[in-house]
Amino acid sequence: MPGSTYKIIELVGTSTKSWEDAAKTAVETAAKTLRDLRIAEVVKQDLQIDEGKVVSYRTRLTISFKYEEEK
Repeated sequence: MPGSTYKIIELVGTSTKSWEDAAKTAVETAAKTLRDLRIAEVVKQDLQIDEGKVVSYRTRLTISFKYEEEK
């Protein structure tokens, strides 16, 4: 069986609810244009704050998908 090659990209998802929802948003958005998504790894989480209140959650993640050669 031949080996496989995967491409890894970095994405940032945002949400007003939670870091988990921000990650889910990033993965589901990527899945609309990328095929064969494999693994997502959370790299960083942060918050946007306005006037002392959390207004959004941001999750940075790397995501891998199988690289397909042109046929």
